[in-house]
Amino acid sequence: MNTEISGIIAMFAITLVIGLFLGKYIANVYGYKKTFLDPVFEPIEKLIYKISGIDPRRQMNWKQNMYAMLTINLLWLVIGFLILLNQSWLPLNPDGNPNMSPDLAFNTAISFLVNCNLQHYSGETGVSYLSQLYLMFLQFVTAATGMAAMAVLFKAFKEKTTTELGNFYDLFTKSVIRILVPVSILVALILSANGSPMTFEGKDHIVTLEGQKADVSRGPVAAFVAIKHLGTNGGGFFGANSSHPLENPNYLTNMTEMIAQMVIPFALVFALGFYLNKRKLSWVIFTVMTVGFLALAVPNIINETNGNPLITQMGTNNDLGAMEGKEIRFGSGASGYWSIATTVISTGSINSMHDSTMPLSGMNELLAMMINCFYGGCGVGILNYFIFIILAVFISGLMVGRTPEFMGKKIEAKEMKIAMIVALFHPFLILAGTALTAYLPEFGAKTLNNPGFHGFSEMLYEFTSSSANNGSGFEGLGDNTPWWNISTGIVLLLSRFIPIIGPVAIAGLLAQKKFIPESSGTLKTDTATFGFMTLAVILLIAALSFFPALTLGPIAEQIQYFTE
Repeated sequence: MNTEISGIIAMFAITLVIGLFLGKYIANVYGYKKTFLDPVFEPIEKLIYKISGIDPRRQMNWKQNMYAMLTINLLWLVIGFLILLNQSWLPLNPDGNPNMSPDLAFNTAISFLVNCNLQHYSGETGVSYLSQLYLMFLQFVTAATGMAAMAVLFKAFKEKTTTELGNFYDLFTKSVIRILVPVSILVALILSANGSPMTFEGKDHIVTLEGQKADVSRGPVAAFVAIKHLGTNGGGFFGANSSHPLENPNYLTNMTEMIAQMVIPFALVFALGFYLNKRKLSWVIFTVMTVGFLALAVPNIINETNGNPLITQMGTNNDLGAMEGKEIRFGSGASGYWSIATTVISTGSINSMHDSTMPLSGMNELLAMMINCFYGGCGVGILNYFIFIILAVFISGLMVGRTPEFMGKKIEAKEMKIAMIVALFHPFLILAGTALTAYLPEFGAKTLNNPGFHGFSEMLYEFTSSSANNGSGFEGLGDNTPWWNISTGIVLLLSRFIPIIGPVAIAGLLAQKKFIPESSGTLKTDTATFGFMTLAVILLIAALSFFPALTLGPIAEQIQYFTE
C-alpha cells in the first residue's frame, strides 16, 4: 500500500515539475519569443503556410477567430463522417471491419472532433486503420483548437486596449507543430519500447497457454495512445481503453500516460502567468484547481484501497482493495487516482471500469465532470475557469460596493450575461438530457443492464461525460442506439463550442475597453482570498445544480448499499 501511495505522489510531483518548464515554453511559443526548437519547426510552419495560403501576420478580432475555428471544424466533421460511413471498402482495413451506421458515425465523428471521444463502438471491430488514423488526426486538431482559443484569451489581456487578438490558424498550427507533435513522439517511443504495437498488419494469430487459438488485434497503437492522453482526448484504440495490456502494458506506461494527460493542463495554467507576467495569479489558479482535485482524488483513493466492506464481511481477503474491474498490474490506489484525474481533466480514458467503483467514488467522478474546471482539457480548462473568475469578480464587487474589474477592465452587463449563460448551459444539458431519457423507458430503462439507483447513475454519467467533453462511461449502459448516439451527439456539439465562444467573446469585449490603472480600491485577483472566493462560487453553482440528481443516483445507492 505504501508503494502505491508513493507512486501516486511521484506521478503528481513529476507532472508538476514538467508542467512548469513546459508552461514557460508554451508562453514563449504563443508570445513569438525564441525557443531552442525554432530551427526545427520554423521551416515546417513556413511550408504549411505556403501550401495553405495562410498569412500568419494577419491579425483577427475575436469574432474572426471564432469564425475561423467553426468553419475549419465543420470541414473536419464532414470528412470524418464520410470516412466512417465508407470505411469497409476504403484502404487500410486488413481485418475487414464494416461501415458504421449513420447514427454511430454521426456520434463518433462529433465526439472525436470535440475532444470527447465518447466511444459507442469497440476499436477492435468497429473501425478500420484508416478510420483510426483520421480519429488520431482529430485528436491532434481538437486539442490544438482548445489551445488556440485559450491563446486568443491570453492575447486579449496582454495589451491595455486592442481588437487584434492573434490569428487562429497561426495559433492552431503552432499548437500542433511546436507542442503536441514533439511531446507525442516522446510518449509514443516510451509506449512502443514497453510493448504497445506500432504496425499496420492485421490481427495476430496466437496459441494461448491453454492451447486455444486466439486472434489478437493490433495496429498503430503507440502513436494513437500518445496523443489520446497528451491532447486530453481519451479515446482508446481498443474497447478496453488503457486497461488493455497493449495500450498500457505495465506500471511505467501507466505513469507515462497519467503524466501525459495531466501535463498540458498543468502547463497552460503556468503559461498564463508567464505570458501575462502574472505568475502569482497563475499560482492562485493552480492552487484552487489542486485543492478541488485533491478533494475528489483523495477520497477515491481511500475508497478503492479500503475495498468493499461487504466482501470483507463474507470472509474474503480484501487487502488489495476493491479490485472488481481493475488491473492487478496497476492496483486499486493508482486506479482510484486515475479515475479522478481523467474526469477532472476531461481526458476520459480509463485504466479500470468506473462502473465498478464504489458508489461514492462514482459520485466524485461525476462531480469532477460536473464542475469541469479543475485543470480541465487542453485550453478549455482555462476558459471554463475564466467564467468562474468573472462571476467571482462580479459577486465580490457587489459585496464591497465597487464596479467589478478584472485586469484593468470593467465587467458590465453584457459580459455577465454571457458568463451566466455559459455557466448554466452545462448543467442544463446534463439534467435535461437525463430527465428526458429517464422519462422515456424505450430510450432509457430498456438500455440499462443495472436497475434502480445505479441505472439512473449510468444515464446521468453518460450525459455528464458528453457535456464535459470527457468520454468515459458507466459501461453497464447499452449506448449504441439511435437515441444515445443522436442525443449525446447534439450535447457534444453544444457543450464544446458554446463554452469556447463565450469566454473568448468576454475576453474580446474586455480587450477593446479602456484600461483602468490599478488603485488602492482595486480588487486584487491574485490573492488567496480571491482564490477562496472563486472556489466558493464554483462549489456553490455545482452544489445547487447537481446535488438533487446525485441524491437520486450514487448517494441513494451508497445508502442502499450499506443498509440492506
